[in-house]
Amino acid sequence: MRDDPTVVKRILRAELRERRQNMPAHEREQASEGFTSRLQELVGSTGAESLSCYLSMPTEPDTRPFVRWAESNGIRVLFPVTREDGLLDWTVGEEEDEVKGLHGMPEPVGELLGPMAINDVDLILVPAAAVDATGMRLGWGRGYFDKTLGSMGKCPPVYAIVFDTEFVEEVPREVHDQPVNGVVTPTRIVAF
Repeated sequence: MRDDPTVVKRILRAELRERRQNMPAHEREQASEGFTSRLQELVGSTGAESLSCYLSMPTEPDTRPFVRWAESNGIRVLFPVTREDGLLDWTVGEEEDEVKGLHGMPEPVGELLGPMAINDVDLILVPAAAVDATGMRLGWGRGYFDKTLGSMGKCPPVYAIVFDTEFVEEVPREVHDQPVNGVVTPTRIVAF
């Protein structure tokens, strides 16, 4: 039973969730500054003029300072909006408001552009619980990003955003899991 990837993933996610919840505020603040700088570097090195990025939950790596920077620098940012059919819709979030999505995730309010809008971005930034040294991403178990990435014909670079301790040696893998092209932590950018 312990070798069942589904069980191992559930245990690992619980450990990672608890670690994030117990992170001291000053560490989280320092990490936020690091994430913003590394993500700015990534945009610069890829030349991305449009990207997709999620709005972070309170315990996740803080994406909001980076998103504000990107938008103020003329970079088009698409945000995921969860749908009941397991797919992601996308919006540029023209309004300043946020709502809680289907699973309590923050989502911007704006015109829905449809699942195919993601095909027009130069860079995709995704959440993760952990990423391993081969680029395998452990998500939070809903499968939205795995479905999206797995359905794209020509996928731009995909980078997961995790805390330094969540870049690990190995994560469990199942057939549907999609790898990423790189990882962004507060201290570094690693491409696979």
